[in-house]
Amino acid sequence: MAEAHQEGAGSGDAFDLTQFYQIFFEEAGENLDLMEQMLLNLNLETADDEELNGIFRCAHSVKGGAATFGFSDVAELTHQMESLLDRLRRHELQPNLLMVDVLLESADASRGLLARHQAGGAGESPPTADLVRRISALAAGQMPATSTPAAQPVIQAPQAAPAAAAPVPGATQAPSSSRSLVIRVGPMEDVEQADAIKELFRDIAGLGEIQVLPSEQADTRVFGVQTTSSDEDLLDLFAFHVSRDRIVISEPGNQEGIEPTPGYGFFDGAPGSPAVQPSYADDPPPGAPLAPLPGYGFFDSAPGAPKSEPVASVVPAAAKPSTKPAAAPLAQPEAATIRVAISKVDQLINLVGELVITQAMLAQNSRALDPALYQQLLTGLTDLDRNTRDLQESVMSIRMIPMSIVFSRFPRMLRDLATKLGKKVDFVTQGEATELDKGLVEKITDPLTHLVRNSCDHGIEMPADRLAAGKPETGTITLSAAHQGGSIVIEVRDDGRGMSRSKILAKARERGLDVSDQMSDAEVWQLIFAPGFSTAEVVTDVSGRGVGMDVVKKNIAALNGTVEIDSAEGYGMKVSVRLPLTLAIMDGMSVGVGEEVYILPLSSVVESFQVKADAVSTVGQGSQLVKVRDEYMPVIELEKVFQIPRFDFEKSSDIMVVIESDGGRVALLVDELLGQQQVVVKNLESNYRKVPNVSGATILGDGKVALILDTGALVRRSRH
Repeated sequence: MAEAHQEGAGSGDAFDLTQFYQIFFEEAGENLDLMEQMLLNLNLETADDEELNGIFRCAHSVKGGAATFGFSDVAELTHQMESLLDRLRRHELQPNLLMVDVLLESADASRGLLARHQAGGAGESPPTADLVRRISALAAGQMPATSTPAAQPVIQAPQAAPAAAAPVPGATQAPSSSRSLVIRVGPMEDVEQADAIKELFRDIAGLGEIQVLPSEQADTRVFGVQTTSSDEDLLDLFAFHVSRDRIVISEPGNQEGIEPTPGYGFFDGAPGSPAVQPSYADDPPPGAPLAPLPGYGFFDSAPGAPKSEPVASVVPAAAKPSTKPAAAPLAQPEAATIRVAISKVDQLINLVGELVITQAMLAQNSRALDPALYQQLLTGLTDLDRNTRDLQESVMSIRMIPMSIVFSRFPRMLRDLATKLGKKVDFVTQGEATELDKGLVEKITDPLTHLVRNSCDHGIEMPADRLAAGKPETGTITLSAAHQGGSIVIEVRDDGRGMSRSKILAKARERGLDVSDQMSDAEVWQLIFAPGFSTAEVVTDVSGRGVGMDVVKKNIAALNGTVEIDSAEGYGMKVSVRLPLTLAIMDGMSVGVGEEVYILPLSSVVESFQVKADAVSTVGQGSQLVKVRDEYMPVIELEKVFQIPRFDFEKSSDIMVVIESDGGRVALLVDELLGQQQVVVKNLESNYRKVPNVSGATILGDGKVALILDTGALVRRSRH
């Protein structure tokens, strides 16, 4: 990657910028995602300054970073976006749908360009010429865009200066009073460098004012600067565009060949100088907080940002002198997050898992010790047990991320899809704060994407059809997430046409599937998960090829999850996906059957009780039922399910454990209850093979392997 971007970084840079590429790519992606979210939520009629300024800042940050690192194609595109957004935030143009569309497309193109740079220049560059032309036309008001009255003037009357802010600890100490300087920069390679330097003073609140002075050399730029910053701070800032050895800072009048000219470089705050109005209309109002330097991700305490350069801690004071008392020191924003490789978190979780196993072994081996003789040891083991549990919960929470990460990608997708299909759709999300293991989030995204697209394509009707059916012309798709016991339930609901039982049965017969009119609705709905099954009459690029729903179920089943469908023709449908919260460590109840030990997920256990032989009734085909508080429940004998050899023939199973899963309950017949403990889930399928009715395995305190039962599979077994 370093070779691919070395040329773009610029030969004039004082240090190698390639070490900061990854930080820039991550922060640029975050800015583009935030911009997209704000554009989708933008109310075109009542867009306020805060919304438009927020979108502008995102584009400006990406542009500044891209220019710094030499990615000129990204910088050019985002510069055009910034020009349009600047006119919008100044109320010179009224936002409209065409502008939102072109900005969203430009954000997508910027992602493509960034991805290409991140891959070292491999791949084809997304075309941007048409986007640039459309943005320029919109910014010039040539396409339908209602302009507001005359643009705001660039020059404003002088305002009361904000109070000077004291520098933060660790920053290079700046002089306390404002001063006038002449800064000579040369040779300069192009005019854009001079413009970039001027942008620093425009964008950093409180840095000061700058004007271009006449220069006797064509390749040299001379600037008049009014600032409170130190020479070292100014050198650090200018060095982002030209080498430090090309910058000369001096007092006015000490420049050879340059005579001080009234109005050039002598601002209204300079001693003995005529008053000159400030040259920028967007100076911060009095008392406004100082803004961080935009565009350079590693300046504003970004997660994982290096802090080796002094410029990272520079907070220039206000540009103009003030008679007001100095404001209290501004706290430097601190990083709220830190970027850590997923592999490191996985390794940490694995080590905690081994610690849990070791703690269980110590606890088991200490049970025979005399409490009177080994009081201190047993107290320490109790503390170890508590601390191990707290550590496990803390480490597991690191991998838990909110479902909003998944939900955030759907509004844009639905907007584009609904536009393509000519439908009107409202998208509602619920439970965005619900947390799920990162590994599960990544694997559930594709199945959810297909379900949401399916609701929009097959579920929601055309506006005219909805009105004819007495519905509002805008359909609603709801995506919700919630915790239920030890699982998370994600639902995709729509108020569309629902599924047609007769159409599904007809299609199933046509494909030769074994179906009957006596099948329950739930069984009929499950038919759509058959490979290649589709009721779409026309094959489109959206859906209808019969590829997807079977993959959805297969992917969710691979995560030990289940899919359920509920539908009412003419009113809509609901797809419920149930998943375990995490795949690493869980609370379990250990039960004994013969010489074997099995683990039941504690979240699935409802109750346990001792049962007499006459309480169990045998019905047709040898099935057994037990009556629990006026409710008959299927009985499953684990001894028969796993064909466990029994050597103590006098012993009989007389304890039942009631488990609940997939909305059903069964009673498991076991020999004894061994206790409750934390277990580390080991994947049996990757280490051995898939075993029916088993979801994984764990290592007990005595070193033996115990199987973790798949409660969902056992409940489904009882139904059949």
